[in-house]
Amino acid sequence: MVPWKGLTRGRQIALVVAAIFYIGAGLLHFIKPEPYLKLMPPYIPWHHADVIISGVGEILGGIGLLFAQTRRAAAWGLVALLIAVFPANLYMATNPIETGSAGIPSLIRWGRLPLQAVLIWWVLWCTTPRPVNEFKYL
Repeated sequence: MVPWKGLTRGRQIALVVAAIFYIGAGLLHFIKPEPYLKLMPPYIPWHHADVIISGVGEILGGIGLLFAQTRRAAAWGLVALLIAVFPANLYMATNPIETGSAGIPSLIRWGRLPLQAVLIWWVLWCTTPRPVNEFKYL
C-alpha cells in the first residue's frame, strides 16, 4: 500500500509515473548498458561503474518515491542524479557520431538538455504535499 497523505490526485499519478519511469530507466542500465556507455564523456573516469551506479540510483530513487518516509529524500537523490548525468546529455548533443546518436535529430539531442530541468521540476512537484483541494480537478 502506498501512502498518499497530502498528495492531490494529480500528484499521485505523476508520482507513480515518475517511479515507473526511473525504475525502468535504471533497469535499462543493466539490461542494455552499451548506449549509456557511449554517452559517457571521455574526461569522466570509470564509465562502466558510473553507468551501474546511476542505474542503481534510478532504481532506488524510483522505489523511494513510493514510500512517504523516503519520498522527499528519493526526490532530492534523483535531482542530484539528473544533475550528475547532465554532462553525458551535453556530450550526446555535441558529439553525435562518437555517442552513436547521429541518427537522432539534432532537436531531440539538444532538447534533452532543458528536459533535465523539467524532470527535476516533475520529481520535486509530485513529492511536495499540498492541500488536497489545491487543484480541484487534478
